[in-house]
Amino acid sequence: MHSSPLLLEEPIRMATVLEPSKPTFFPAMTKIVGTLGPTSRSVDIISRCLNAGMSVARFDFSWGDPEYHQETLENLRVAIKSTRKLCAVMIDTVGPELQVDNKNDHPITLEADTLVVLTPDHNKEASSNLLPVNFSGLSKAVKKGDTIFIGKYLCTGSETASVWAEVSQVDGDDVTCLVKNTATLSGSLFTVHVSQTHIDLPSLTDKDKEVISTWGVRNNIDFLALYTRHVEDIRYAREFLSKLGGLKQTHIYAKIENIEGLKHFDEILREADGIILARGNLGIDLPPEKVFLFQKAAIYKCNMVGKPVVVTRVVDSMTDNLRPTRAEATDVANAVLDGSDAIILGAETLRGLYPVETISIVGKSCAEAEKVHNQDSYFKKTVKYVGEPMSHLESIASSAVQAAIKVKASVIICFTSSGRAARLIAKYRPTMPVISVVVPQLKTNQLRWTFTGAFEARQSLIVRGLFPMLADPHHPAESKTGTNESILKVALDHGKAFGIIKPHDRVVVCQKVGDSSVVKIIELED
Repeated sequence: MHSSPLLLEEPIRMATVLEPSKPTFFPAMTKIVGTLGPTSRSVDIISRCLNAGMSVARFDFSWGDPEYHQETLENLRVAIKSTRKLCAVMIDTVGPELQVDNKNDHPITLEADTLVVLTPDHNKEASSNLLPVNFSGLSKAVKKGDTIFIGKYLCTGSETASVWAEVSQVDGDDVTCLVKNTATLSGSLFTVHVSQTHIDLPSLTDKDKEVISTWGVRNNIDFLALYTRHVEDIRYAREFLSKLGGLKQTHIYAKIENIEGLKHFDEILREADGIILARGNLGIDLPPEKVFLFQKAAIYKCNMVGKPVVVTRVVDSMTDNLRPTRAEATDVANAVLDGSDAIILGAETLRGLYPVETISIVGKSCAEAEKVHNQDSYFKKTVKYVGEPMSHLESIASSAVQAAIKVKASVIICFTSSGRAARLIAKYRPTMPVISVVVPQLKTNQLRWTFTGAFEARQSLIVRGLFPMLADPHHPAESKTGTNESILKVALDHGKAFGIIKPHDRVVVCQKVGDSSVVKIIELED
């Protein structure tokens, strides 16, 4: 049965801090999104990443061509089959991101108190005193005194990896900046971020559309990470996806990267399927002392409406180191305690030296934080926010979680065809895993028959505490008579095989029987 969690608000024996964690099939309830790239694209490394806890693979199209990413995806598919671990696919678009094109790929050192010119002239080569930028309107967007950050991964805490500059002069199309710190920029592309300034570029560029309509359609992407400043950005992207047939079901996650996204957060949240707190750019657009406040407020809002929220940039130092800093390890735990559904790893797995170890350590940190999460307080807060009268589904979901906690169930099993019921259960943050049994449905468009369910199963891989399995389509999602136990047996066998259900455990089951939704408690025999 499920053990009682520790609570930070209550006195605990300090010796319990040293007690080793028990190995489990699910490394943590909090999900991990790994960005695949040069150091993490082989079948072997991807397989190890999946076993370490990665449940969503992110493909960053700000670099690399579609063929390169396709090879990586094919390796992911091989790894999924060999490990028997489900993994969703997220495509991350470039959007209105400004970049410096370093054609010769030589490292460029910028010295403090020197001048560097940003120019839209791409015929010129990048150097320590001139950087060509992919935006002709930069000189019209900035003014003297504005702050500009330049680097491969901006402001990781190591000021030798990115440059902080101040606009000193605007001359025609060129922008002259005073460099504030010495840094060496390496690679073929550097990001340029103009702090608290509107850049007149679309959130979904022509290049983004081409990638989505070709690579995205070909591979039935589960998630689209969209640079979002206004709610119209989400609506436009959704309309675009709706015209691509197979991507109508793709979930759009709004990346909040700057002050504009922060100001329009509430309306963006209503329209988006989920939120990504992109703390890289956001962390330099906001004063440092305000970052934590936005994070906590944004996560709370997402939690209360039951939409997944993902946090980025937690263990940057692990790009080159085997262990995170003390502050980073604490940051991971605080993201979990704040209510994050998932953690995105970017450079750490894309080009980092230790992608597998990073996923493993972040997963362990998440699991430790989950042990002290005050579920009782969170549950009451969520119920109060929802108010009365509750919707039918909300009532069933909260009741299932409450029952599972009271009887110390080892797992909650939820049968669903759309995934909505399972996500509502996860919204109340039960302390035990939720097995979402997604039952495929047969649909037709008058031209051909297709089964639904695969999208719904994979899209729950980013939701905290939700672990999907795709059921046999011959098993109905709902029972007309209440006597069809075959699908329940499949789910129980699934849990037993992975070691999360044992003899004499109690299990809470949530399913439809006819027109009614039923929550029942079963106690397993030997």
